[in-house]
Amino acid sequence: MAAAKKKAVRRAKKGERIRQVAAIPFRLRGDGQLEVLLVTSRTTKRFIVPKGWPMKGKSGRKAAAIEAQEEAGVLGKALKQPAGGYSYWKRMASRFVRVDVVVYLLEVSEEMADWREAVN
Repeated sequence: MAAAKKKAVRRAKKGERIRQVAAIPFRLRGDGQLEVLLVTSRTTKRFIVPKGWPMKGKSGRKAAAIEAQEEAGVLGKALKQPAGGYSYWKRMASRFVRVDVVVYLLEVSEEMADWREAVN
């Protein structure tokens, strides 16, 4: 996925806004209480939402589910409608790029013991 991330950013022309997709993993406990999975980044250890670039041939919600699997180690199904979104400035080598993020809720069905971007 690293190559796809670099390619997507390089295509952004000056002043152009680019798009990402994100997932907020959640589950309902047996007693009906809602649990939201808190995810930390590998480098800064800050709380994040798993996010990434749209994937060719995949819907936004499917791409968000893949990002949650890769970055948080959870499997599940993203709800059809986005829950919302936000924008941020992404720091590049020589400039900043405005990124609009579409956020999907992801109903977690399984937590993986090991995953692609796990902190070791």
